[in-house]
Amino acid sequence: MMVIPVHDINPLRRTPWVTYALVAANLIIFLLTPTAPSTVTRAADLSQICHQQSFYDRYAAIPTELVHDRPLQMVPSDRVVVTPNGAGCLLTRPTYHKIPVLSAITSQFLHASWLHLLGNMLFLVIFGNNVEDRFGRVRYLLFYLGCGMVAAYGFALANPNSTETLIGASGAIAGVLGAYLVLFPRAKVWSLVPFLFFIPLRLPAWLVLGLWFLLQWAYATGFALPTGTVAYVAHVFGFLAGVVVALLVRGVQRRRAPPAGYPLGWSGG
Repeated sequence: MMVIPVHDINPLRRTPWVTYALVAANLIIFLLTPTAPSTVTRAADLSQICHQQSFYDRYAAIPTELVHDRPLQMVPSDRVVVTPNGAGCLLTRPTYHKIPVLSAITSQFLHASWLHLLGNMLFLVIFGNNVEDRFGRVRYLLFYLGCGMVAAYGFALANPNSTETLIGASGAIAGVLGAYLVLFPRAKVWSLVPFLFFIPLRLPAWLVLGLWFLLQWAYATGFALPTGTVAYVAHVFGFLAGVVVALLVRGVQRRRAPPAGYPLGWSGG
């Protein structure tokens, strides 16, 4: 059962500017990519498809490139070639220099459709603001990008010979969800629960995010039949990375907290 969160009841101490900036960056980059026009018209000819694929091969993460730290020797170009077997994208040597490790970052800002983008941004806005509030802006940004890289490399290690492009912010956002689960397990989350139709319910974060992770794990391991071409393994790796980091942060913050009975400004020396 997929529970759709729409709002959490968890106060903030400061404005989550990094979360807002990440949402804005994802939106702007999507509008500038070759994918955006075809998602509006819902139609793309072969030339547009080749252009999109060429763009993704340049900026998206590709598992075999990540594992071997070596770009592909031949990639699809934005030119169409017609052969006796049919039409397709012309394969050619890349005209650019690609650094695979950097593609694990740039791929986090690429999305395949408006649905893909808006779904990711919904989760980021709901859960990212409180994680940013707890971590601090700079550490939160590094955490976000780091979880995305762990997700990409985790997927690559599970599929070392794959040349499929890996795009989307979901690996990084999965890390945010894992951190939220550790830091705010009892926070209430208004969610839409499918039962004949969608029913709004206020549920604890541990239930909403726990169900989300179990679903990703079931799809990744084959216990449930996955839908589409979603990289569920990347979600699992990103989520677990977020859990580990949040446990470390929570432990450090607890050790630094002043003992009961001391004023708030006490630093312990």
